[in-house]
Amino acid sequence: MGDAKDVETSSVITVTNPATEEIITSYEAHTEADIHDVVHKLKMGQKAWRETDLKDRSHFITNFREILERQSEVCAEVQTAETGKPIDQSKGEINATRNRIDYFLKESPSILEPMVLRKTTHGSEKISRDPLGTIANISAWNYPYFIGTNVIIPALLTGNQVVYKPSEWCLNTGIKIVEMFWEAGIPKDVLDIVIGGSAQGSALINTPIDGLFFTGSHGTGQKILYSSREKMIPIQLELGGKDAVYVTENCDLTDAITQILHGIFYNNGQGCCSVERLYLHDNIYQDFVDGLLHELNQLKIGDPKQTGTYFGPLTRKAQGDVLIEQINDALKKGAQLLAGGKKIDGTGYFFEPTVLAKANHQMSVMKEESFGPIVGIQQVRDDQEAIALMNDSHYGLTAAVFCSDETRGKHLLKHLDTGTAYLNCCDRVSPHLPWSGRRGSGMGATLGKDGISCFTRPKSWHMRRVISQSLRK
Repeated sequence: MGDAKDVETSSVITVTNPATEEIITSYEAHTEADIHDVVHKLKMGQKAWRETDLKDRSHFITNFREILERQSEVCAEVQTAETGKPIDQSKGEINATRNRIDYFLKESPSILEPMVLRKTTHGSEKISRDPLGTIANISAWNYPYFIGTNVIIPALLTGNQVVYKPSEWCLNTGIKIVEMFWEAGIPKDVLDIVIGGSAQGSALINTPIDGLFFTGSHGTGQKILYSSREKMIPIQLELGGKDAVYVTENCDLTDAITQILHGIFYNNGQGCCSVERLYLHDNIYQDFVDGLLHELNQLKIGDPKQTGTYFGPLTRKAQGDVLIEQINDALKKGAQLLAGGKKIDGTGYFFEPTVLAKANHQMSVMKEESFGPIVGIQQVRDDQEAIALMNDSHYGLTAAVFCSDETRGKHLLKHLDTGTAYLNCCDRVSPHLPWSGRRGSGMGATLGKDGISCFTRPKSWHMRRVISQSLRK
């Protein structure tokens, strides 16, 4: 995720604490032969898992949910240590993951139930759903529990095997997730892990997988799509975003400031749906900016292990250089720095939360993904200008409008070309709704019913009734 250059993967993967810059642990990366062995083992177990009753598969997932709840404190500590996510936010992600598990458990049976579409005196027509087979899940580091289980759980419930490659930036968390699934009763020939970086991801794509689900940067997604073009398998790509918010003159200003503040800066802005572009109507511009800066100053920067810390370090040191480049470009082209603007001196990859006013679309901060605690603000005259600017992006993940007039708000959102539309909220994901991007933000979907059925393929049944001559007499 983000634009920082991927680490050139060696045979050893080192996990570093971004708050202290101390090495936590190191792992031997899987070789190409190792990865082929993992996939082969999964394929050998394919028939047995597919024929396992859904109630039994659901039982294992329920066990995982209970284990996750019992071990949530440890899981949060592990994640915070290797990603720098503040401990309160790590706990929040893990607790919310349990809600997603509940959704998958509730909805999977109805999706897998054969559907009779037509009955006549001559027979019937129905649809059943078969699992894809062996799924490759190349996951991300910024929300490892959300992103990982969005694939693993519905894939397992629908009868697939999963080979999971967590990001090299959160390997301890990825290993912990898989170990909890194994403890819950999921066999190792149904779910297994690949350890490594980009080289191991490439090797995994070259195995005989039956489906590929990737979350990461736009550039990597393009490479994956190109390298997979001959496999003829379902591919889901959840890529980046340059998510925009328009605040009209007709809104609850206090509520809008609170919602958007967290939309910009939660998890240090390291989210594909974090707010990175802000368009403010002339009539509320100054009041909104003043309120945003006031609330921003109340948020604590510091040790991510401490309760109450809002800003920990960036997960990746190199992303700080990307942010500096965007800030310098914006200032050179006339932006006004209202807050932040630089790395924080000392140990750790800490970066000041940054607000840039007088931004425009000649600046990279309004065009290219930032993936950090930074926002560009542009003043607009009316709805038409706001819509044109919000659509001026090669990304299409989310967009939000804050407006007290629901009819007007819905009209504005209807004209925004994104997979998700928010009215009076932002940076929000629900398990009940599909999560999908358009254009440079990817293809396919996770979550919602679409995020369950995508792990299956339909089989059409034409059932003709034959009446024998003896019965006719």
